[in-house]
Order: sequence, then C-alpha cells, then structure tokens
Amino acid sequence: MATLCRPAIAVPEHVITLEETLDLARTLHAGHPQLGLALRLIENTGVRTRHLVQPIEETLTHPGFAVRNQVYEREAKLRVPEVVERALGHAELEARDVDLIIYVSCTGFMMPSMTAWLINTMGFRSDTRQVPIAQLGCAAGGAAVNRAHDFCRAYPGANVLIVACEFCSLCYQPTDLGVGSLLSNGLFGDAIAAVVMRGHGGTGVHIERNGSHLVPNTENWISYGIKETGFHFQLDKRVPGTMEMLAPALRSLAGAHGWDVSGLGFHIVHAGGPRILDDLCHFLNMEPANFRYSRATLTERGNIASAVVFDALARLFADGGVPEGTPGLIAGFGPGITAEMSLGSWAENQGEPVRRRPRAISTSDITLVHPVAPRRFPAGTTITD
Repeated sequence: MATLCRPAIAVPEHVITLEETLDLARTLHAGHPQLGLALRLIENTGVRTRHLVQPIEETLTHPGFAVRNQVYEREAKLRVPEVVERALGHAELEARDVDLIIYVSCTGFMMPSMTAWLINTMGFRSDTRQVPIAQLGCAAGGAAVNRAHDFCRAYPGANVLIVACEFCSLCYQPTDLGVGSLLSNGLFGDAIAAVVMRGHGGTGVHIERNGSHLVPNTENWISYGIKETGFHFQLDKRVPGTMEMLAPALRSLAGAHGWDVSGLGFHIVHAGGPRILDDLCHFLNMEPANFRYSRATLTERGNIASAVVFDALARLFADGGVPEGTPGLIAGFGPGITAEMSLGSWAENQGEPVRRRPRAISTSDITLVHPVAPRRFPAGTTITD
C-alpha cells in the first residue's frame, strides 16, 4: 500500500500583487500595440498574489544565464532542506528511511542533480536511488507521483521522497514581448514542495492506479526556446483549450478503474490558468467547488509549475481531509501536451507502526548517518503545510 502523505510547502518572502503586476506592465510596455489585451488576460487569470525568490527589482534585471542559474542553485540549497525535513516529519519518517528521491524542476539546472546534494548533506543513505525530472514542466508533479507509485509497486515497503523546486521568476525574459510572454509574466510564481510516499502506513492518498496521456502533434504548444540568455517560455494560443482533449483521458483512466471521474470525492489538478479549471467543469460535468483547492493555489500563488498539485493537496489536508475510503484524482498537465494522472483513496494510518530501516554501521561501529544542522529560511518566507 503506497500512500502519498501530507506535503510541505514554502514560498519565498518577496510578494507581488495583481495591481503591482498591472502597473509594471503599463510602465515597462507603455507603447506595446497589444498592451490592452495583455492587461485583460493577466486580470482574467484570477491570480491575486505571487511569491518571488528575489525582490522585483532584481527579478526584472537579466545578469545573464550563468548568474541566474547560480541564483537558482544557491536559493534551492538554502530553501529546500527545511521543506524536506517537514515532509519527512509529516510522514513520520527519517532521511535514512527513504529509498528513492525524485527531484522535479524546470526552472534551473544542476549536474550532479540536487538529489546528490541532498543525499550528501541531509543524512540519506548512500544507496538511495535518484530520479531527477527536468523536462516535463508543469506535468512533472503528477509524473513524480506516478513514478513514486511505480517504484513502490516494484519494491513493496519502499519509501519515496518527492521534491519540487520551481523558481519561475528566474525565467523572466525582458526582451520577450509577445502577448503569451506578457501573460506568463503575470501568471507564474515561485514555490518549493516536498512530499513522501510511504510504502506502508501513513495518512493521505493511497494511490491505486496511474496513467499518462500525450495529445499527438502538440509538442510545440508549450516549450522552451534555449538561447544565450537562458530559457524562453513559448506558449501557443491553443493551449488554454487543451482540456477538451485531456478530459476524456481523465474519464478513461477512471473508467478503467471502475470509477466515474465526475463522481469522485476530491480532485487535485494542475491549475495552469482559470480556463483549465472552467473547461474541466464543463467537459466532466462538474461543479466549480470540485476544484476549489487548485483554484486557491492559482489565486494566492499563481502557476507554480510542478508544485501546484502538491500545494493543492496540502490545502486538502489543511481542510481536514476527507472520510476514509473516499476516492479521488491527482493530475498534472504540461508540455507534450501531456497529462500525468493517478487515482487513489483517502487512507488513515490507524496506528500502523513505522517500518524504519536500521542505521548503517561501519566496521568500527560508527554510524554513517550524520545529523542535520538546524536550517532557517530568509526572514519573511511563508511556510505552509
């Protein structure tokens, strides 16, 4: 039984409001021929606040791709460990109990992956497997849940740590002036999420089935242009309508499991924008309240890429969860166009004992697991569970 436990979430301390975003757009792009359209699109996103890893003055400058990637690595190493510690605490596990770390991010690059740094600095075993996912964009949160489920099925009793670190603001490109780019400047935010899938026990979503669906011939609809200045986000105008193509995949996966996707007790989906949620209501014949957690994430934090599904799931936990056995859906959507979907039922721990791995001991009877030093986030960082 693989159970996705309560996620830990943190957003940076620098906040930008919708009003500030609109004022900046009017100032920076005063002569843009489609400024009025861009402003209307930004207002219609429903995003009211976003969190940024740097002050807005630094966010708007472009010191070069190398410097930006250095900021990504520095801030990730500063902020990720505390979120991981809380996620492990929610799952009632320790670092040595983790068998696989999945790290997802599409907003910065490290090699070796962040997984290697976490293993070396946080007391994870040296035989912990590593799966970095860098090219699935917003769908990567759902993909990470699916790959964790696959691993737990292949290795019963194994535990998986998932980390999503997205600093979308580091992808801001001041020379990209298309309407799609201007819209993305008012849509994306920064966040870190971590969550554990326990092989035995735990309270959360007992994952029962997962699946993927790629819409043929849409690989250019969401993409990065890789240039000297870094990642340039490219968004096709047809993207907002993709739920007409992906909603049937959600219904099909649930049907194969003997469930009706429209009648499930909870729906945790990636909210790339308000139309995604509106169209899901339409094509799946559901009420807007079914997607209230995803919409709250969009409103308060913007599109935080792969971290959206974990932030929305954390809101379900904060709301008290749902009754034992309630069926539900978790789904991420992103480049491809790809849907990564999983089905599960709410499970309570029922006092099942934690199955801990013994500490590794050297021939001289000295523990190989090092204690983790206390870590602090920068003042003002918002930390939520």
